[in-house]
Amino acid sequence: MAASSNRIMLGPLVAAIDQGTSSTRFLVFNAKTAELLSHHQVEIKQSFPKEGWVEEDPKEILQSVYECMDRTCEKLTQLNIDISNIKAVGVTNQRETTLVWDKETGEPLYNAIVWLDLRTQSTVERLINKTPGRNKNHLKHKTGLPISTYFSAVKLRWLMDNVEKVHEAVLSHRAMFGTVDSWLIWCLTGGKKGGVHCTDVTNASRTMLFNIHTMDWDPELCKYFDIPMEILPKVRSSSEIYGLMKSGPLTGVPISGCLGDQSAALVGQMCFKDGQAKNTYGTGCFLLKNVGTKPVMSDHGLLTTVAYKLGRDKPACYALEGSVAIAGAVVRWLKDNLGIIQTSTELEKLAADVGTSYGCYFVPAFSGLYAPYWEPSARGIICGLTQFTNRSHLAFAALEAVCFQTREILDAMNQDSGIHLSQLQVDGGMTSNRLLMQLQADILCIPVVKPSMPETTALGAAMAAGAAEGVSVWSLNPEDLTEVTSEKFEPQINPEESELRYARWKKAVQRAMNWETTEPVNNGNEETSIFSSVPLGFYILGSMFMLIGAKYIAAGQK
Repeated sequence: MAASSNRIMLGPLVAAIDQGTSSTRFLVFNAKTAELLSHHQVEIKQSFPKEGWVEEDPKEILQSVYECMDRTCEKLTQLNIDISNIKAVGVTNQRETTLVWDKETGEPLYNAIVWLDLRTQSTVERLINKTPGRNKNHLKHKTGLPISTYFSAVKLRWLMDNVEKVHEAVLSHRAMFGTVDSWLIWCLTGGKKGGVHCTDVTNASRTMLFNIHTMDWDPELCKYFDIPMEILPKVRSSSEIYGLMKSGPLTGVPISGCLGDQSAALVGQMCFKDGQAKNTYGTGCFLLKNVGTKPVMSDHGLLTTVAYKLGRDKPACYALEGSVAIAGAVVRWLKDNLGIIQTSTELEKLAADVGTSYGCYFVPAFSGLYAPYWEPSARGIICGLTQFTNRSHLAFAALEAVCFQTREILDAMNQDSGIHLSQLQVDGGMTSNRLLMQLQADILCIPVVKPSMPETTALGAAMAAGAAEGVSVWSLNPEDLTEVTSEKFEPQINPEESELRYARWKKAVQRAMNWETTEPVNNGNEETSIFSSVPLGFYILGSMFMLIGAKYIAAGQK
């Protein structure tokens, strides 16, 4: 009896698929209280076939969604919660990551090219060189975006030019293009047996093929990249019924919400008013500020993007966005590549042991620099090292790097809007690191506010799904929104020290610029000499002299 009365008291539930760069999660919320009832998470493998290339397996991504869904439903059943109360499913996803599949077989034609991937750098340079005045903002008046390796159009162009299976499928009208949301919705609603090929306005606005004013695919942009419009998904709002689940424990449940992960976090943080902003710390770092129903163009290196469109007949809202490629990814790099930590939680303890970087600065430009620089030729550097520097100082410098990058995009946002944020709302996996949150408040010189329920990205997708026409179990009226409990981190250092550290960081960033270029330097015999790279040449010559010197010293000591 008690169990059944519990079920009745819970009322309608809404689920969210949160498919991120490093993991997939499935979460179930109470639509009336926004309480997270249960969830499951599975890590996603990334492959790096060549330097600068980042790929993921589309089938593994799909399988991880099914696994998370099944495990979460099992956990709910164990909690005596009836899964038939799940009335809708929302999807939120890593944006820009590009997939092409065969609509007849349902098979992916290549791995997913992840947003961080740099293989298209030469394509981007060629496109920019073709524009009047070599202007990377040539398409910004339509797209809100610079021409960059980050966005989907150049990844799709690469697939069409370099993968025979993709080229053939496009010619034989079997190819379907989509970002991760499109792939998942198509598969979950039936796949080759009538699956729905769609995307939402937030994901579409990250492709460089979408006109943010007309709110649809732009024929001129498609012609510019030479991409046939027939392979593109239908663009829908972020909150409407796209189709029904066709398999698994939730068969028959509508998929009715879809938002790119950063837009979903903006919704989950309840940033519905013009001027409200949030910063998400995930693989990358993304600061979005709601600018209302008219797009605002940035003069300081920020993107103009679609924030959300919560219903077919509702107006679209726009955001200014500062995107940082490497945030949580730097922790993974320290763990997997350098082996100086075994777990992510170890980083906080290591950094806290010293409480300073001791003048060490780390610019993690592994994929070039995103906002506000948009400099694909930048590469990562660690500078200011002395014999005293140890792994704890490097750990501290890595955390500071995330904070300094956020400071750069916040400064740009303040300059663009003329209105300074009085505090920063934050979310994402890295916000569990309390030292990072305190450092962020110190470096920004404003309070940092972290909600006690960190899953705001999934919450945003659930809200969009639950509020959709035909579902209507979640009210988005301001008076009905649940008050979020949060923790506030106040700045604890004086502004002068903060400014000094920030100035040093800016100096380090300049050292990282213009490091890599795709143009080979020939030595006259059409062979690239190792000495054509000046830093590498100095390094090799220096190493040779040191070895010769060491040999003579050793001989003299015998």
